Amino acid sequence: MLTLLAVSALALSGCSTATTSADIDAGVTSDEHPIAFTKIPSTAAVTTCGPSSAATVKKGTLTIATDSPAYEPWFVGDNPANGTGFEGAVAKAVAEKLGYQAGQVEFVRVPWDEAMAPGPKDFDFDINQFTIVGERRDAVDFSSPYYAVAQSIVAMSGTPAAAARNLNDLAPYRLGAQRGSTSLAAITGTIRPGQPPVEFDTTDAAKAALTAGTIDALVVDIPTGFQITKWELPNSALVGQFPRPNSVTEFFGLVLEKNSPMTPCASAAVDSLYADGTLDRLAQTWLIDTGDAPVLE
Repeated sequence: MLTLLAVSALALSGCSTATTSADIDAGVTSDEHPIAFTKIPSTAAVTTCGPSSAATVKKGTLTIATDSPAYEPWFVGDNPANGTGFEGAVAKAVAEKLGYQAGQVEFVRVPWDEAMAPGPKDFDFDINQFTIVGERRDAVDFSSPYYAVAQSIVAMSGTPAAAARNLNDLAPYRLGAQRGSTSLAAITGTIRPGQPPVEFDTTDAAKAALTAGTIDALVVDIPTGFQITKWELPNSALVGQFPRPNSVTEFFGLVLEKNSPMTPCASAAVDSLYADGTLDRLAQTWLIDTGDAPVLE
């Protein structure tokens, strides 16, 4: 079964149990609590943040940001504007919920660190596997979560790291992850290796280090791990996934400027996409079933 937050059915059934922001920060998964919906009807979002509003950075245009390159399975062909890949399709669906047609949407490239930095933004929201972490809310706003994901370990086949059967087995190895990511936090907070992890500016740089033997294993979110091992790095192996819940927050949200007028509307759009089943359908289309990946306790 996909690791998408299984909350749409709960919303449709009228379940009132809600996950608090503290629960999200603690890494509580959908198996224990559904996500708290903002409960703003999508019609209100269109009225407040649609093309005729003054809520966007460019009048009449919704500006959506992501990093460069935009990796699969989140985007396809490094082209965020084509509406394919999971996050590409989510971005398109959010724009449509807010009332923007294709000609009223502009995509821009913003480095991950720049998107997460405090201060004014030249975009209305950024979609780039940003994990909702409480301390990050000091600098930016997050929408309601649109996906829940575990972290995973990738190693080259036949190496000692590939033979790991639990997180303790990984502690002696040189591990790497993208700088500032919760993948990096998973290394330091969950594995607690005997040597500092190696930080990389991009996943491509981390993959190159893995193939070169500079690092023994790479920590990435599990859809990215499947993408790497199945299609990108020959002779690599998905060692396993982290147990859930763990000490690392596992919810992705859209990133917006702090106190942006678009924040409640973006959340309302995401909530509506849960309620009508769109997010489940998009996950089934674009993301590999992660249920069979071994769990490293």
